[in-house]
Amino acid sequence: MKLLFVLEHYHPYIGGAETLFTTLCESLAQNGHEIRVITTRYRPDLPAEEALNGVIVERINCRNRFLFSALALPAVIKWAGWADLVHTTTYNAAFPAWVGAKFRGTKTVITFHEYWGALWNKLPFLSSTAAWVYRAYERFILALPFDNYVAVSNFTALALVRGGVASDRVRRIYNGLDYTRYEGSELQAPDLFTYTYFGRLGVSKGLDLIIPAAAEFRKTYPKSKLRLIIPKGPAGMYRNILAMIDHEGIGEYVELLHELPEAELRSAVNTSSCVLITSYSEGFCFVAAETAAAGIPIISSGRGALVETVSGPHLTMQEMSVPALVQCLTRAYRSEWDETPLKRFPLRESIDQYLEFYAEITA
Repeated sequence: MKLLFVLEHYHPYIGGAETLFTTLCESLAQNGHEIRVITTRYRPDLPAEEALNGVIVERINCRNRFLFSALALPAVIKWAGWADLVHTTTYNAAFPAWVGAKFRGTKTVITFHEYWGALWNKLPFLSSTAAWVYRAYERFILALPFDNYVAVSNFTALALVRGGVASDRVRRIYNGLDYTRYEGSELQAPDLFTYTYFGRLGVSKGLDLIIPAAAEFRKTYPKSKLRLIIPKGPAGMYRNILAMIDHEGIGEYVELLHELPEAELRSAVNTSSCVLITSYSEGFCFVAAETAAAGIPIISSGRGALVETVSGPHLTMQEMSVPALVQCLTRAYRSEWDETPLKRFPLRESIDQYLEFYAEITA
């Protein structure tokens, strides 16, 4: 089988979805399939084309993922004719993948990591115009008639069906984790109560609740600390976070860390009293699955797929509000955790389900 993957990012880009697709592509190559990836050349030192563990990776000279939608088209049209199947993901890789496959008459699969719909109009940090544009683009991608859809959770699968995708064209395949990364990992609870957020600066991540909740929680529990492990981009979003910290007057209370190597990131997370996942929605949430695998307590919003991926010691916010988060922080400070058995999402199982799915739709 010849498979063409059209992805915004690929190895060596670090991220849960990128790890999944890198392992999937390499596993397919090891099983004798011919695999080609078209992705962004997000760093100038990366070669325009190279073979990585049996996978041919072609990088479009483009750091902006929005421009990738247009600049990738010639390469996708060229290689879609070679492929038996074109596989892409939301959002900016979807359009060139669909156009190229349609032009060459090749079957398509798209993995939806999340679908927000009306939520766009309720998110913080977005102007009404920006929310309208993003929601319109999401509807546009959903309206493209891909042959098959993969949803990374039951929540996302249901959202796609509600959005108009026929249920018989949707397959739920959870994202997978390499659990060997967490062997020997254990929580090293700090003396000072430290609650940590780590991840990207997304408008859906509930950072608008975390910072004012930290200011409120500190009044009663001054011997505590908020740790934010975040990138410095997007620059506008990062400025918003700094402005909120300054507005609340908690600059010396917040520990800011950026772009940590994996070993340092794992050490920082493992020395946290708990991890905050206060998202307005999640399509899967690698942070939840990874944190649970490491045995670290979680404070969760319980929104979207978090009911599927959060496990172990945890607390769930009763509503999306600062008081609800402060209430959970107070219970966490007192170690009043709810407990459920660990939910596992083995990477091998995810890959096997993709392989089975490919065999079905190309038969």
